[in-house]
Amino acid sequence: MEPRTNFYGLCISGFLAKASYALARTPVLALFAASFGVGPEAIGFAVAISTITGVFFKMPAGVISDIIGRRRTMLIGLVFFAVIPFLYLLVHSYNSLLVVRFLHGFATAIYGPVIMAVVVDMAGNKRGEMLSLFSSVTIIGNLVGAPLGGFLLGRLANGGEQQLVHFNIIYGVVAALGMIALLTGIWASSSLAANGTNGTGKSTVSAIINHFFHSLKNILTDRRIVVTSNMEGVQNLSVGALEAFMPIYIVMVLGYSTFQAGLIWGVQIFVTILAKPLMGKISDRHGRRPLLFWGMFVCAIPFALVPWVKDYSILLLLSTVFGLGEAIVTSSSAAMVADFCREDNIGSAMGVFGTLYDVGHATGPILAGLLIGLSDGQDFRLAFAIIAVILVVSALFFRRTIPVSLENHGEI
Repeated sequence: MEPRTNFYGLCISGFLAKASYALARTPVLALFAASFGVGPEAIGFAVAISTITGVFFKMPAGVISDIIGRRRTMLIGLVFFAVIPFLYLLVHSYNSLLVVRFLHGFATAIYGPVIMAVVVDMAGNKRGEMLSLFSSVTIIGNLVGAPLGGFLLGRLANGGEQQLVHFNIIYGVVAALGMIALLTGIWASSSLAANGTNGTGKSTVSAIINHFFHSLKNILTDRRIVVTSNMEGVQNLSVGALEAFMPIYIVMVLGYSTFQAGLIWGVQIFVTILAKPLMGKISDRHGRRPLLFWGMFVCAIPFALVPWVKDYSILLLLSTVFGLGEAIVTSSSAAMVADFCREDNIGSAMGVFGTLYDVGHATGPILAGLLIGLSDGQDFRLAFAIIAVILVVSALFFRRTIPVSLENHGEI
């Protein structure tokens, strides 16, 4: 199979996997949890628990892919996308839902960092472009999955109360999408083992364990990898804060409709999807460090201005600029991390990268909520300003820690 066919096949598989996962999560999951009569805190925990899986297991998954091979590890992740959704059909209590959500989190925890390493292996000198294109495709999968879930649940309930059977039907669709993603992934990755992604060849348990901890130590002690990964994590902190509190600010503070709030978020994501491949290509040709540094400012400035603005058209403009900034940062960060690694450490590095990504995304809403709470829940300006400062400080620390002389030297 031609490498280009491999890549497009993996994009289709990634799209289906992400659509499946998003369909299982939003808004179906919260309503499923609420059907057991639990409070908002319990609903929030049910939504968040799969991210906790990612925080703890993305790093080991990346390291393991360096040992046993990318294709094998990637397919294990796709098996979780395909098989775990069937367990939702056995859920009859809130506690059993938590268990299934935790297990479902292994799908993205394993697949996320490993598929990035697979794309890096295939990309050659087009890492930024191909990683960005793959990421844009998976974002589209997320966008398709969420409204599909809402549409299906609405049609099944037909204006009435949601029943257990309605959720079972939707999770059956989730399983079907996951199965197709697995089959597509098997087909698209059939030649990966012949392309240098076969693992280290360690055979004994002690050799595997030694390699695991050796790789982990190498990655975690390389300041370039940790600091560059942190840039994505901090940027994602601002994304998480916007996801949680932009709708509240627009609807509850400014009095706009929920549709207008959704449109602002949709514009931001649309700009990010369109701009990422172009920004990735630019980073391949002209260097990643300047894009990463200035991209954080392109995110920080509109983010800080949001709670000062009441005009809807200006909010749309700020959302557009923030989406462009997100594309600039995320198109360069993963590719730059890969630039610092030898081939046999790329999975480990992507695991660290994915962990910091999840930590940032989970921390954003919590930090913003605490800071907004200090202002009696009415004033968003302090919270958004502090998070914007965190973005700027991280950018300055990045530039100081990784001078131009270190950008493309010294693989580990």
